[in-house]
Amino acid sequence: MRIAIISPVWFAVPPSGYGGIEWIVSLLADGLVDAGHDVTLFASGDSHTKAHLSSVFEQAPSEQIGKSLPELRHALACFDQASEFDVVNDHSGPVAVALGGLVETPVLHTVHGPLDGDPGLVYEGLGQLARKVGLISISLNQRKPMPELNWAGNCPNALDLQLYPAKVHRGDYLLFLGRMSPDKGPHRAIWVAKETGLPLKLAGKKQDLKEHRYFHEFVEPHLDDEIEYLGEVTHGEKVELLQNARATLFPIEWEEPFGLVMIESMACGTPVIATRHGAVPEVIDDGVSGIIVDNYREMPAALERADALDPLELRRYAEERYGPERMIQDYLRVYEAAVARASVSA
Repeated sequence: MRIAIISPVWFAVPPSGYGGIEWIVSLLADGLVDAGHDVTLFASGDSHTKAHLSSVFEQAPSEQIGKSLPELRHALACFDQASEFDVVNDHSGPVAVALGGLVETPVLHTVHGPLDGDPGLVYEGLGQLARKVGLISISLNQRKPMPELNWAGNCPNALDLQLYPAKVHRGDYLLFLGRMSPDKGPHRAIWVAKETGLPLKLAGKKQDLKEHRYFHEFVEPHLDDEIEYLGEVTHGEKVELLQNARATLFPIEWEEPFGLVMIESMACGTPVIATRHGAVPEVIDDGVSGIIVDNYREMPAALERADALDPLELRRYAEERYGPERMIQDYLRVYEAAVARASVSA
């Protein structure tokens, strides 16, 4: 099968730091090539992939995040060649969905963000404009605000587990990985750390103005020898943090579409304690692959349950549910169904 994959333009594939979508795109493109398919990846020129690489920008234009022209140029480069492919799978954003409605080649768009509020309204409008473009969810919970959209399949994320070796021991600190935003809840992780008396390490980006303001007001005042902010870490640093943590805290209060941090922690053999929001109940089997609580204030009491989880069982769960082979097969089933529908209607 001739497959085009469009990555977000803002970061290289795979990313050197922040960039969860780019990690998924990298794993998908390389896995499809390994499975014998002819894959072209549309990404910045500083990307590394087993697929054919097609680029508009020699370097990822990260400094232009939020501007529409780079994203438009990037998507146009793919759809100008759409007839050369059997299927196009976009991971970039709404701009590409709109363009996908203009070509004859089957187009599938993976929705990586939430669908409540304004994003849901945008996708609702795009559904009227680009009726043929099929949508792929990364969790079934992600669909709840907009169940009537043109859903073509559900493909949960996966990990290259070779990059996340497990370390079988109990660490001595709590860990928070994620954006510095109230939705993600680093301030709630700080509360948990103070209640338990355990050290806390926080790592993640604070890029836009709102994140900087939130960090300055709700996180920075609590930093000391026991509560440490490490900034945005490399992949290797992230894995080491996960391997050596006693537990990873995931105290979200929003409709998280998936939550890669949870499966990254499982893969490293470290239990996750997460609040019951978004896709958390789909990703974690409570008491088996992690601990789910209804409110973050229950997290200190849940630490004992988390300690009882076997690191090797966490790793096994990650391998069974979130290995790349499963994700590749999920995507191929959706691709093949889209191509078959197109051939019938042609």
